[in-house]
Amino acid sequence: MAHQSFEQLRVYQLSEKLSDDVWDVVTGWNVLARDTVGKQLIRAADSIGANIAEACGRWSYQDNRRFIHISRGSLNECKHWLRRAFRRKLLAEEQVNRLKPVLDDLGPSLNAYLSSIGRSDAQSE
Repeated sequence: MAHQSFEQLRVYQLSEKLSDDVWDVVTGWNVLARDTVGKQLIRAADSIGANIAEACGRWSYQDNRRFIHISRGSLNECKHWLRRAFRRKLLAEEQVNRLKPVLDDLGPSLNAYLSSIGRSDAQSE
């Protein structure tokens, strides 16, 4: 299996969309919300794509899979902070409607990508 650049991966492109959408939402919050929930939310969202990119730079399938697992954890953390933001009335309904489809697609996409990572014929020799 040939390595492809992380920028070409659909799962990475979804993570970028989520990260950019989260940034757009958080920059409109007041200082208290940005400094507490906002910073954590941005870090979690950014970490998803960063770990996908790092995974693609690893040459062993074990390392690659490990970073995708970390990416999945960051996605769950992002969902946590979005739930906190919603409960604290920091998210408008249109913002939720914009973020939800990306979140709903990103989890299964990470799982599918994780399933596709394995030993290549060259690595198993």
